[in-house]
Amino acid sequence: MTQSASTPASAQPAPQVTEEMDLRGATILIVDDNPQNVELLQAYLEDLPCQTVAAHDGLEAIRYIEDRQHAAPDLILLDVMMPRMSGFEVCKKLKEDPATRAIPIMMVTALNELGDIERGVESGTDDFVTKPVNKLELVTRVKSLLRVRHLKRELDRTMAYIQDIQDHHHGPHRG
Repeated sequence: MTQSASTPASAQPAPQVTEEMDLRGATILIVDDNPQNVELLQAYLEDLPCQTVAAHDGLEAIRYIEDRQHAAPDLILLDVMMPRMSGFEVCKKLKEDPATRAIPIMMVTALNELGDIERGVESGTDDFVTKPVNKLELVTRVKSLLRVRHLKRELDRTMAYIQDIQDHHHGPHRG
């Protein structure tokens, strides 16, 4: 018996997915009005196969993202206390916009009062890390959020592919 051309995907060997694959080419936007904080976070993340870029306040971060609609960052590390536009305001604005809603945001804050955490959650943040930042904690959480972002993109691509097949298969023949 010969195998048909429509071999089920489960019969094919699965490609090896590595952590490096999930992170390679990712861009992390670091938003903090203190240059020393930016440098510290960049130093902590330098061993990851990612690119880091910096914005020095909330308005600059919003402009950066708006200027790169098709190349938005894969993760945003967002300071809370900044002049002109707080991290809470930036997060809320990005999470309300369908074009930027899926970008994971990790708030980096010295604030650990329950009210501030609640406000961060209400504004839509995906995670928190408190200052002084622990390198291992930061790297672990960044890897996790980037992995989730990568898997979500893969899922979106797969769903679009399935929809395309269904549209093509069922398209003009509907009654």
